[in-house]
Amino acid sequence: MKELVERIRAEGVNLGDGILKVDSILNHQLDPQLMANMGAAFAQRFAGTAVDRILTAEISGIAPALMAGIEMNVPVVYARKRKPITMSGPVFLETAPSHTKGGETLLLVSAEFLSAGENVLIIDDFLATGKTLLALSRIVYSAGANLVGVGVVVEKTFEGGRAAMRANYDVPIHALATISAMTGDTITVLDE
Repeated sequence: MKELVERIRAEGVNLGDGILKVDSILNHQLDPQLMANMGAAFAQRFAGTAVDRILTAEISGIAPALMAGIEMNVPVVYARKRKPITMSGPVFLETAPSHTKGGETLLLVSAEFLSAGENVLIIDDFLATGKTLLALSRIVYSAGANLVGVGVVVEKTFEGGRAAMRANYDVPIHALATISAMTGDTITVLDE
């Protein structure tokens, strides 16, 4: 997605240890038009795929997932990191390491919002090591639903997440922007 690639080149900051700061467009401040364009790009990339529901992780995955949900006219569910008192009944629970926060992060989804037999598309902000996406995928399968694809805003190919996903799930994976290296002040973003 050319617009996203240009914004990452202009505003992205390498914080070291594989951490890309894109707070001005994704992880803190949101550009509504860019988000809408991302939703349209995801809908286009998964056109022809039967999707009943989109699943993402709290919090940075919500905006791009919601925009894709609007474009595809399907509900969006996000995995919570803490169980609120309103979440009663059975839940699907997985853990994933947080690259930016350190430690393990809980991912909880109420069973009432993922049903057996549904076709679920995962949309998230990053594909790095793949551990969060793997945890979300396990939640989909725990629900008896079908994982039909994965869309990410940014993929960092040098962290091996795509290979980890492919080793476990045979589904299409689409990234709107792909970063092949981050060294010093240089962020190498591939053109489409």
